[in-house]
Amino acid sequence: MKMYDTPHPLNDYLNRTLECSCGRSHSAPLRTLRVGPGAMKDLPALAREMGCSSLFLVSDPITYEVAGKACMELLAEAGIKAEMDRLDHIGFDEATLGEMLVRMPADCDLMVAVGSGTVSDAVRYFSFRMGRPFFIVATAPSMDGYASSGAPMHINHLKTTLEARTPAVIIGDTDVLKQSPYHMIAAGLGDLLGKFTCLCDWKLSHVINGEHICPNIIGMMEQCVQNVLDNGSKARDRDGAVIGDLMEGLVLAGVAMSLYGDSRPASGCEHHMSHYWEMMFEQAGKKPALHGTQVGVGTVLALRLVEELKKITPDFDAARAAARAYDRAAWEEEIRAAYGPAAPGVIAVEDKSKKNDTEGRLARIDAMEAHWDEIMALLGALPASDEVASILESLDSPFLPEHIHVDKTLLKRTLLYCKEVRARYTLLQMLWDLDLLDALSDKII
Repeated sequence: MKMYDTPHPLNDYLNRTLECSCGRSHSAPLRTLRVGPGAMKDLPALAREMGCSSLFLVSDPITYEVAGKACMELLAEAGIKAEMDRLDHIGFDEATLGEMLVRMPADCDLMVAVGSGTVSDAVRYFSFRMGRPFFIVATAPSMDGYASSGAPMHINHLKTTLEARTPAVIIGDTDVLKQSPYHMIAAGLGDLLGKFTCLCDWKLSHVINGEHICPNIIGMMEQCVQNVLDNGSKARDRDGAVIGDLMEGLVLAGVAMSLYGDSRPASGCEHHMSHYWEMMFEQAGKKPALHGTQVGVGTVLALRLVEELKKITPDFDAARAAARAYDRAAWEEEIRAAYGPAAPGVIAVEDKSKKNDTEGRLARIDAMEAHWDEIMALLGALPASDEVASILESLDSPFLPEHIHVDKTLLKRTLLYCKEVRARYTLLQMLWDLDLLDALSDKII
C-alpha cells in the first residue's frame, strides 16, 4: 500500500505496510488504539482477541489505585486469569527487571503495563526480552513513548535507549486520563511541543550530513504539533475530548517512531537536555521533574539559542580553525567532569560515532557555509520561544530551568555537554561545529 502524501487519521497507519516516496517501507506494530470514555472496559475482549488467557499486570502503587485495581476487577468478571505486580522498585534499571522476573507467572502469555512512562518502559523492555506481547492501559497523557519500540533505561548510571517492542494495544480511557494530575497533562503537552525542535534537528542533519529523511512522517508530526500549539492552553479545562486528542497526539509520536524505525521523528536536542538532567539529578540522589516537563523547558532553551544564532553571521574560517585545534584528550577530561560515573558510556558513544573528529566537522562546516540560506529558512520556520513559554506558563507548567531546579552552573554544563548523550546530529552539535555553542550558551543563560 502506498504511504499517504497528506496526514491521515492515526488508525490509518496501523496494521499495514506503507511504501513511501522517501524510498523506505513503513509499518507500525501497534495493532489497536482505543481512546475514549470507558475504553478500559475493552481490556478483556482485546486480550481474548489476542488468544491470551494468563495475564501479568504491572503497575506502581499509585497507578494500581488509579486503574490497576479496576483492570483486575474487569478481568475477574470476564473469567480471565490475571496476576498483578505493584512494583517496589520503579527506577527502571536492572533491579526493576529482576523484580518482574521473580514475580511473573510461568504461564504468562500477555503482559499489561498499567501506568505511564516508567511502568510502560519497564514492561516494554521486559516483555521484549521474555518474548511476550504486551498492552498498555495509560493512566496519564504525560509522555510520547506509549507506542515507541525503544525503552530508555539506566544501565551503570547512563540512560540508554534499548531495543524493545511496541505494544499490541494501547487503551486511553479518558474518564481516567482527565483525572490525572494537572502537571502530568502539562508534561504531555511539553513533550509534544518539543517536536518543533526535534523535527528541525532532523531537517538540519539532512541538509548538513545528507541524513535520510521522510517528508511524509515529518508532515504528519508537524500537523499534530501545530494543533498542540494552537489549542494547547485548552487542556487546562480537563475536557475529555481535548484530553483524548492530546493522548492520540502522544501515541502518534510513538507511531511515527515505529514507522521510521528509530526515535528521529520525536527526539532531538530538547530530549538530550532532559536525559542529561535526569542523569545529574539521579547521581545527586534527587528526583528530576517529569520527562515531558523537562522537554518543554529544553524546547524553550533550544528556541532561544536559535534566536541568538539568527542575530549573527557565523565565521566559518574561525570554525574550521577550532575544528583543527580539537583535542580529544582534553574533551575526555571535560566529559569525565561533566558526567561523573556515566562518563565511560559517553566516551564509548564517541569512540563508535566519531562525531567530534576534525575531518567530519570540517565537512559539515563546508556544507553549512554552502547551504546557510537554507539552514536559516529552517530555523526561521520555528515558533518563537516566548510563544512556547507562554503556552507552558498558561498551564502552570515550568518553562525556565530554575523552575525545575536547574541552576546556572548545571545549565551551562547541560548546554555544552548534553549533545554527547547521543550520536544524533542536532542544533547543539551544529553550534559546536561552528564554535558558537559556548558563547551563545552564555547569552541565553
